[in-house]
Amino acid sequence: MRKRAHLYIEGIVQGVFFRAFTRDVARRFALTGWVKNLPDGRVEAVFEGEEQDIQEAIKECYKGPPAAVVRHIDVKWEEPTGEFEDFEIRYY
Repeated sequence: MRKRAHLYIEGIVQGVFFRAFTRDVARRFALTGWVKNLPDGRVEAVFEGEEQDIQEAIKECYKGPPAAVVRHIDVKWEEPTGEFEDFEIRYY
């Protein structure tokens, strides 16, 4: 079943290639959506795809790239919109 998860990732997650890591994870699990840095130091991401694939991607985000330290991920489940064709890094 297709789902959408909106994530707010807290910890040492900026300046450690977290966005590129998240993009690679999303593509590995055939998820669409986006990831971006927030001004408060968190990373925000939206995943759309099969629920099991999203769950696996969230587990990978808890691990993060080598220099990251993920303290918490707030996950909000939403209705999928199907608006994305790929997974991208956003810079705004």
